[in-house]
Amino acid sequence: MANMFKINRPLEFLLLLSVFVIATCGLIYELIAGTLASYLLGDSVTQFSTIIGCYLFSMGIGAYLSRFFKKELLSWFIQLEILVGLIGGISPAVLFLLFDQAASFRLILYLLVGLTGTLVGLELPLLMNILKNRYEFRDLVSRVFTFDYIGALLASIVFPLVLVPYLGLIRTACFFGVLNVLVAILVCVKFRSEVKWARYLNFKALAVIVVLSLIFAWANKIMSFSEGLAFRDPVIFSHSSPYQRIVITRNNYELRLYLNGNLQFSSADEYRYHEALIHPAMLYGAQHKSVLILGGGDGMAAREVLKYGDVESITLVDLDASITKLFRESSLLSALNKQSLSSSRLQVINADAFQWLKKNEKLFDIVVIDFPDPGNYAVGKLYTTAFYRELRHSLGDSSVIVVQSTSPFVAPKAFWCVDKTLHDCGYHTIPYHTYVPSFGEWGYVMASPTSLTDHHTAIPAGLRYFAADVFPQMCQFSADMYKRDVQANHLNNQVLVQYFEDEWGKYQE
Repeated sequence: MANMFKINRPLEFLLLLSVFVIATCGLIYELIAGTLASYLLGDSVTQFSTIIGCYLFSMGIGAYLSRFFKKELLSWFIQLEILVGLIGGISPAVLFLLFDQAASFRLILYLLVGLTGTLVGLELPLLMNILKNRYEFRDLVSRVFTFDYIGALLASIVFPLVLVPYLGLIRTACFFGVLNVLVAILVCVKFRSEVKWARYLNFKALAVIVVLSLIFAWANKIMSFSEGLAFRDPVIFSHSSPYQRIVITRNNYELRLYLNGNLQFSSADEYRYHEALIHPAMLYGAQHKSVLILGGGDGMAAREVLKYGDVESITLVDLDASITKLFRESSLLSALNKQSLSSSRLQVINADAFQWLKKNEKLFDIVVIDFPDPGNYAVGKLYTTAFYRELRHSLGDSSVIVVQSTSPFVAPKAFWCVDKTLHDCGYHTIPYHTYVPSFGEWGYVMASPTSLTDHHTAIPAGLRYFAADVFPQMCQFSADMYKRDVQANHLNNQVLVQYFEDEWGKYQE
């Protein structure tokens, strides 16, 4: 036993603290990579699944490689902490900068995730080897994994609630990278006599902290520069909410809103989209006193609804408070929606639409469903039979709903899947489409628990596109948009997401 590495109480505390930091930082890096991938590549479920799989597999590789570290374990551990802090800390900035420039972005993404996972996988076995002469095996495993799981819990709580909204991805990564390096410095300074290359390691750690601090300070400039590369027009606003990356660009002709890199509207032609979304449902609705808008946090749909004097109340339910606040408080953007979000007839509720519907007891005459395209399962659930059946409890027998339903030209299976899903829930439907220059052919499905009848409601004056005699043409589909034989979209399979990904993926190749 005389030749065994001697460990004292302060070192024991610092190393167990390191377990906590490793677990917290490791999971944070994993969450950052998954979130960044979903921002840039879409389909959050696929991105998070593959990121987690790659990260855990890489940790296994690191654990295997740890068997080859037999001497100077404390020194190697400090070096690994510094390296993890550097790689994990700079990864988001590097990935944002390379996204629109690198031909093999996914390869770079998974290489960085794999490298970080391998280094983290190396750390814990090294720590256990360092501590094994202090504890019996049972106590060692108990202590290490207790600190590991506590750190993971902390990371999973603070990441969506605090870090993303207030720091953003780049600053969060830098902050936790610095934490990794600070642990390395503490161990190195406290036990200088037992650490080989102590002066060199301290110098390297300080250099990494300087690099991460500079990236932290320049995070906004880095994001602005990277988004300037990714978008064709100057970025005038960008923000990461807990749910999505919000970017607004502007040129001499138009404003454009992007969510997670996907275009939501252009101010040059959004009126075509929103007039087609709202006014057919108002024509076919027997009454318009109470209107529910699900999604539509930009207030454009509400702007069109407010043109009807018989509308007494509008309830707008949108998940992201950042969107509704932005389009209510920004004078530039509120001018686009004609200050609709500040109307005394409108109530904004920031909540998950599915959960809100389960608690709602009010009946609505008109329901406008203006969700993003079903490009991932989180959104796809809002197009399922379960959702439409839940919605039925908020409808009267003559109520009319309208659903934005992606492009019947680019994604005909996805479009007709929405129609099929509504049919399977007992709704009568009228599918239709219009041309929006920024998007191409775009589709909608109008539906009601009973047969749909044109009530010849007076169309508001001053519309730029829609007219009652235009609607019959919108209900005609050319051969390349004809009805497809598709399945309904159920919560347990979400076939709509698969249709959407396959069709849009081929179109964008």
